[in-house]
Amino acid sequence: MKSRESADLFAPLNSLQWVPAEKLHANGWNPNKVSKDNLELLVQSILTNGWTLPIVVKPDYTIIDGFHRWTVAQREPLKSKLGGKVPVVIVDHHGDTDADVYGTITHNRARGTHLLDPMKAIVKNLLDEGKTVQEIGKQLGMKPEEIFRLSGFTREEFLDMMTRDGDQIGRASCR
Repeated sequence: MKSRESADLFAPLNSLQWVPAEKLHANGWNPNKVSKDNLELLVQSILTNGWTLPIVVKPDYTIIDGFHRWTVAQREPLKSKLGGKVPVVIVDHHGDTDADVYGTITHNRARGTHLLDPMKAIVKNLLDEGKTVQEIGKQLGMKPEEIFRLSGFTREEFLDMMTRDGDQIGRASCR
């Protein structure tokens, strides 16, 4: 295995290509699971932002990182919009399976988590800018209850906002 110091840091992006999704296959070691709601959020993110992060594969097209992007790309509406293809970059660990496993885990872990105070500020700012609870929920993958908890508004203020915005939620369901 190449050491970090001797790895060609440009090689993966130099290999960027669009390939038929059926050419790829899952690895047998990925411990990452994603809920149905977060898969829907992933689709929304791709539809809103475009495809911003290629799938990382071994030379035989085994997925190192990007299993969930690959999964949603094979479903409508993305399958048609992408012409059945997905962007990939190839990482060659020269047969070192441990390096492939390490790659999967480090890609997953390096994404981090969202801190509470910055998320509260973001949600509050979006609401202050006039975004609806429905729009924030769609774009950030949040349910109204989560937006309420992050908003800093009182229960009454939030319920007034919900009814003013015309969202499909009643006062009784928020109690």
